[in-house]
Amino acid sequence: MTDQNIINLRSADPFADVTGSSASDSGATGGAGGQRSSNLIHIRIQQRSGKKTLTTVQGIGEEFDKKRLLRAFKKKFACNGTVVEHQEYGEVIQLQGDQRTNVSQFLKEIGICQAEQLKVHGF
Repeated sequence: MTDQNIINLRSADPFADVTGSSASDSGATGGAGGQRSSNLIHIRIQQRSGKKTLTTVQGIGEEFDKKRLLRAFKKKFACNGTVVEHQEYGEVIQLQGDQRTNVSQFLKEIGICQAEQLKVHGF
């Protein structure tokens, strides 16, 4: 019972489901792990230090300007953030705090994606 209460203290790879950590997934993806779910937008939360968290948004198409999206996120959610270039996943948006529900609602409202294209991860 106590193990279930402390599950969020384990260190885990937040991108493990995209990369396909098992050997059977690597054959099905055809190489690059990020290409497997190119039509899904992944919204994750990562624990920083103490109770500080970081929200990452990965998988937004190349046709959208991520810096303009970041500017809209920062203004609407009153938080800070940045766009990080990841060697495997491309451009990833990082926001301070737990913004998972805000980001998912915002992306659906402005029409970037449908509800079935969003995958929200976290504890």
